[in-house]
Amino acid sequence: MPPRAILFDFDGTLVQTREASWELFAQTNREFGLGIEDRDAFFDLFNDNFFRALAARCPDKTKLDAAKHHFLELLRTQYTPPLVPGLADVVRTLASRCTLVVLSTNTIATIRRVLSEAGVATCFAHVFSGDVEPDKSVSMRRFLADAGYGVGRRCSPAYDELNGARDEGGVALITDTAGDVKEALACGVRAIGVAWGMHGESELLAAGAETVAVWPQELIAWLASGEPAPGATACLLPPKGACACEGATSTPCACPHEPAATAAERVAAAARVRRARNSERLEEARRTRFWDRSESVLRSEPPPAVPRAPPPSEPELLATLRRLRHIQV
Repeated sequence: MPPRAILFDFDGTLVQTREASWELFAQTNREFGLGIEDRDAFFDLFNDNFFRALAARCPDKTKLDAAKHHFLELLRTQYTPPLVPGLADVVRTLASRCTLVVLSTNTIATIRRVLSEAGVATCFAHVFSGDVEPDKSVSMRRFLADAGYGVGRRCSPAYDELNGARDEGGVALITDTAGDVKEALACGVRAIGVAWGMHGESELLAAGAETVAVWPQELIAWLASGEPAPGATACLLPPKGACACEGATSTPCACPHEPAATAAERVAAAARVRRARNSERLEEARRTRFWDRSESVLRSEPPPAVPRAPPPSEPELLATLRRLRHIQV
């Protein structure tokens, strides 16, 4: 079964970004003296959440806020990277099978401009951008908590009004950075890496990615059919620390649970979690909310109990039986 939703990182995953993003950030670095003098140091910021890593390098909050604003403004006005070759076809194919979402620290104006020019903007149902929420884990949890986000698009402006939100299947993140992989696993989301972005295959696998795509078309093979990707090692539970569990390819992962979960086990575990949560919500509703049919309103307290008459005494019952004996049918 395909996942119900696929979250795409933007920079380095959907678009070619290594040179374009560094050239813009180098301007911000010179303007504010952030001390990030080369590409490798810039790419290292993506081992964690980019904005969190930048804050660690720049403890002066006033200076940090000004630098972030400067960089985001450059992204809005000067950032025009092309889509990774072949990704437009991948996006259109996957959009017909599941809900697609963009999850990025970039600005929403930049994402809209680039995806619109590539002709795939309406293949994505939702965009979570960095100028609205810089922490990707917050955006992932927001997506997971609201079933309404499960409604997809089929590469047209209208949302899918016939099928509604899908509840079956898991959620997968496609990304090029180790930091995104770690955040996805912490939120209970599958993480699949791509080899054409910021970080290499070994870094992504070490962070816990279940596998890494070398070619864009591999994403269709793994996700459109719902077949498990080779070497899958991700789990649904938040990581509690490193472990030495190994998958089918004997690649070490950051999963704290042994043995590694297969794709079918992850889907089954997700279904169990949903059923448990639904049962808890239903039980809570039964305890605290009652439907008053006479007034057709939802009340927070149960209606008052109707008092019952006391049962008749033994002499009253005997007198009733005597009267019934004289009734002729």
